[in-house]
Amino acid sequence: MSNPASKPDQHGPATRIIHNRRHQDSFGSPYSPIYNTTTYRFNNTAALLDMIEGRREGCLYTRWGTNPSIQELEQGLAGLEQAEAALAFASGMAAISATLLTHGRNGIVCVGDLYGGTQAFLIDQCQALGIPVTFLFREEQHQLADHLKQPGKLVYFETPANPNMAILDIHAIAETAHKHGALVAVDNTFASPINQKPLGLGADLVLHSASKYLGGHSDITAGALMTSAELAKPVGTWRKNLGQLIAPETAALLSRSLRTLPVRIRQHNENAMAVAQAMEAHPKVTHVFYPGLPSFEGHDLANKQMTGFGGMLSIEVEGGQAAAARVADSLKVFLLATSLGGVESLVSQPSATSHHGLSREERLKRGIGDGMLRLSVGLEDTADLIADLTQALG
Repeated sequence: MSNPASKPDQHGPATRIIHNRRHQDSFGSPYSPIYNTTTYRFNNTAALLDMIEGRREGCLYTRWGTNPSIQELEQGLAGLEQAEAALAFASGMAAISATLLTHGRNGIVCVGDLYGGTQAFLIDQCQALGIPVTFLFREEQHQLADHLKQPGKLVYFETPANPNMAILDIHAIAETAHKHGALVAVDNTFASPINQKPLGLGADLVLHSASKYLGGHSDITAGALMTSAELAKPVGTWRKNLGQLIAPETAALLSRSLRTLPVRIRQHNENAMAVAQAMEAHPKVTHVFYPGLPSFEGHDLANKQMTGFGGMLSIEVEGGQAAAARVADSLKVFLLATSLGGVESLVSQPSATSHHGLSREERLKRGIGDGMLRLSVGLEDTADLIADLTQALG
């Protein structure tokens, strides 16, 4: 876990993450080497006890999170979200499950649409363990206070949400939750810490699938939690005992990727906006879901709580599911694949992938039409992306 005593400095995010230093390399490397060790030796038992009992800093066993490669990564992650502490995990679902099991045992209230893996964990595991779970549609968020009468609950949501990019008011939800003694956890994966800072808007815990924008190259699987030192500590215990720690090699790769995060996100934002505008003007696209468009339902709120609108958007294709499948199959630059946030552009059909398990009626209730395609807009030349979509739609 990142050092709780270290406060984020006043530099911008790019400067903070590029100059993130916890260990000085004896050979002068600007970045720490990979410490792919599981254990650490001590000169004597007294030195071992000094470390275990907190009289001096040190490392004991990597599964416990005491590894220089992982600690440096966590310091950088905390700085990105301007948090006191961060925990790195083997996957986004590892981060989510440990956080929900730690802080959601008195009950979890979910608002709006959620990633399918999160929803499955809430239904199949949390409820099986006796944890009360309530799901509210975005349109039902005014009922939130009614479900928080018993204090100590956890409010959980994503914004922007998958796949319709729905925006939820972080500040308003946090205000309601805190009045009733509840904590607030926000999945910030789609926005990234460059475009949105939930902790500054009142959230208590921020989660990321670091396999997506934080990793940015579709070559690592990782997760992250950023929060206060007090709230991170018990999650760290769950992480340790469930064996959910990120590997040192993966931590080093993620640290490398974070150094280019600000510049990558700026280009994702620019490319996605250009694609969204082009699709909004296309006669065979009936709807574009992108927070940066003035026509988008949540545009004003997104403008208020985000500094950029991200690289994710969805389009509704005229002709329904079969037509959307034909478009997806005809794309040449966009790759037909799940996941998101890499340098390459991806397309997926929610009705066939992330929301395949829902009935058509349930999907439509969530605003996921038969002809919806979700686009993860990468870093290719914008003209090539627009030309590829245009030929596929044609």
